[in-house]
Amino acid sequence: MSMKLYVGNLPHQMSESELQDLFSEAGYVVSAKIITDRQTGLPRGFGFVEMETKAEGAKAISMINGRTVEGRFLTVNEARPQKSGFGGGRSGGFGGRGGGSGGRGGRRR
Repeated sequence: MSMKLYVGNLPHQMSESELQDLFSEAGYVVSAKIITDRQTGLPRGFGFVEMETKAEGAKAISMINGRTVEGRFLTVNEARPQKSGFGGGRSGGFGGRGGGSGGRGGRRR
């Protein structure tokens, strides 16, 4: 079973292929993804690496967590499961009701 890792404090000039090469020291890398800003397309300084096995993932954590790359100390740990159902569209807990000043109109008593 594979293991997905969170990698933080990445140098902004690092490419996904460089990230993959770095983690391949610990075993087979299934995928390597650097997260970018949606609007600017610039790297956000973190990414995710999926290792083929949990043993290789644990090895990668012990080998690379705290390592200095281009003057930055990398943070590597097991990625938390992605939360679903929040933030997108009308089902995200906000919106869907319109304005909040409805009421009774001009009726006064």
